[in-house]
Amino acid sequence: MSKKEKKAKKAKKQRKIRKTTILFIVLDILVAGCFLLCYGPYAGFRNLIVSTAMSTKSHQYIAYTFWSDEVIQDILAKGAYIPINEAVDLDQIVIDTAPKDTYENEYDEAILTRDPGNEDYKYMKVKVGKYDAHLVAIYDPSKVELIHSKSFNTGKGQERIKDMCNRMGGAVCINGGMFIDYGWGSDVPMGYLIKDGKIIWSDHSGPADLIGFNNDNKLLLVNATGEEAINMGMRDALEFGPFLIVNGKPLEFVDATVGGYNRAARVAIAQRKDGVVLFLVTEGTHAAGPNMLEVIETLQLYGAYNAANLDGGTSAQLAINGQIINTPKNIYGQTVTGGRRVVSGFGLILK
Repeated sequence: MSKKEKKAKKAKKQRKIRKTTILFIVLDILVAGCFLLCYGPYAGFRNLIVSTAMSTKSHQYIAYTFWSDEVIQDILAKGAYIPINEAVDLDQIVIDTAPKDTYENEYDEAILTRDPGNEDYKYMKVKVGKYDAHLVAIYDPSKVELIHSKSFNTGKGQERIKDMCNRMGGAVCINGGMFIDYGWGSDVPMGYLIKDGKIIWSDHSGPADLIGFNNDNKLLLVNATGEEAINMGMRDALEFGPFLIVNGKPLEFVDATVGGYNRAARVAIAQRKDGVVLFLVTEGTHAAGPNMLEVIETLQLYGAYNAANLDGGTSAQLAINGQIINTPKNIYGQTVTGGRRVVSGFGLILK
């Protein structure tokens, strides 16, 4: 082998060594960075990953791969809330949704000032924290009803909110209750569903947080069995929670800086003292979106007296006149065209 060939071979070997060295340096930096994010003094990344992973059963292994059960439970506890131990006082709800000559503030005016030619509802774009959101004021609470998939636990009843809404004669609809999720959704509810004063689905017989409207068209939030709720006058309801506002009093959190649960797309239903019903749906994903405290603060601005959290995340859907208004996204931030298949919600039904 000539000197020139030996020199070229040596240079090639040195280049290979340099590339390998650079690769290992980059890997070391990545590993160190990951270690700092997972175990370093900054808790934001760790809290985000744990709370996001633990919000869905199919991804909890991610949290347990890197952290102990003790660490995970400590993180989750910081997002915990203190349930409101108070019965709703529905006597304070006096239904009178007519336009007024004067308003308490700009938010009151925004709710009660109708859009020309529309006496049924008003749609508004708002902000919840830093996130875009959609607020609908519904003026006749007697027309707010439970909506549900066309069949349960058959495989043939799967529907998106916009399709469910159209089938049931709805103008404005939001998703609501729990269901068994196979990744794309299902037609298998979890918990109670009550329609027209009858239990149409239940997978248990114990008490639960029930959200719905009674025969006086007032938002009834109660922890009870389905039968007990019906005896209280419940006409349409689903099981979910937590209750966010009861008799004007907001839910409190163990750590107010966390604001409850994790950040995600949110859905909530509320009623003002004048009877106006509020549907609130925010943008976001499982890992990015408003926290519960920001949802509560927004609802309070617009006069919510009683309010409850509904199923959010990928399930978050607002349909108006057959069109999805928000942008549902899955846990990876990808748009779910048309929305996820869900089992229940609430709708403004104009039959």
